[in-house]
Amino acid sequence: MKNYLWYFIWLLACLSCGGTRWLRAGPIEDWSKMSAIIPRGYVCYHTSDTVKIDGQLDEAAWQSVPWTENFVDIEGEAKPKPRSRTRAKMLWDDDYLYVAAELEEPHVWATLTQHDAVIFNDNDFEVFIDPDGDSHDYYEFEINALNTGWDLLLKKPYKDGGPALNEWEIAGLKTAVHVNGTINDPRDTDKGWTIEIAWPWEGLKQIANCPVPPRDSDQWRINFSRVELDFEIVDGKYRKKNKPEQNWVWSPQGAINMHMPERWGYLQFSTATVGNVKLQPDPAGPARELLHRIYYAQHEYRKQHGKYATSLDALGLHRRTHETLAGPATLETTTNWFEASVPVKMPDGKTKTWRIRTDSRVWSD
Repeated sequence: MKNYLWYFIWLLACLSCGGTRWLRAGPIEDWSKMSAIIPRGYVCYHTSDTVKIDGQLDEAAWQSVPWTENFVDIEGEAKPKPRSRTRAKMLWDDDYLYVAAELEEPHVWATLTQHDAVIFNDNDFEVFIDPDGDSHDYYEFEINALNTGWDLLLKKPYKDGGPALNEWEIAGLKTAVHVNGTINDPRDTDKGWTIEIAWPWEGLKQIANCPVPPRDSDQWRINFSRVELDFEIVDGKYRKKNKPEQNWVWSPQGAINMHMPERWGYLQFSTATVGNVKLQPDPAGPARELLHRIYYAQHEYRKQHGKYATSLDALGLHRRTHETLAGPATLETTTNWFEASVPVKMPDGKTKTWRIRTDSRVWSD
């Protein structure tokens, strides 16, 4: 009963946000709007320094590593530039993955104080992590300027049936927020707020399906989102307007939907000295692109024809190729299921087959 009650509350909250938020669980998006966007990447360096979780990014460890690119609109660079800058940094040690964020904001306000409340009903910062990059079994964490958090575990994206496990908790999580100004006071102008998150490896082991802590050069999928709400001042207090929120992200999705893990950025772990490592391209990147193109095309085909296509010819994708592919893609289909596969030439000279199935899970043999 608890889960159903929470889901009903969550659904009402989504619908009350002017409709935009509902697209997170909405219909299959048009892949052509997303595929031209190259996911961003960040080299995350190992640190032996102590990182104090107080919301202030003044330690030497933080000062030594670069910021991400400034966040952009969730749909990409073609949309208007966000009116306030957002950026992030990352570090790791033997116990934690550290995330820091800086959100410029002339009016810092928040209302929610209950853990696991629907935090995006306030302005918030959100973290999404898919350790093994299979688009399933991923984590979401949201936090507002009052340091109130909401942690979720998703077995698969909403578009593939979800659900979100709200009862899951990040054991050992540490968070802190520092407001550069005065929160909930519309009489002055603030500079913004900074966030520190220490995410314990123990809290990421549960369904990571890959080595945790990571190894040098391992790559995970990660993304960040900032929800910004329009507001008005009534009786000396902030009050959000009934309008769709702004969604500003690190690596653009191409659609108003954060729950497309295939569009998230790459997080590459390194034990080298800061600045001495370059981000390595994903050798399976072109294969992943092709497999997800097949996935979206199949669901569109079924919407139009009432069944899945039995050949790539029917989807117009039989001629798709790339220099990293060791051969053509293949497709197996039944009445209610499909699986596509493609062989990839890996950097070590070996061939590895990558696959995608009906519910968007992508993996290699």
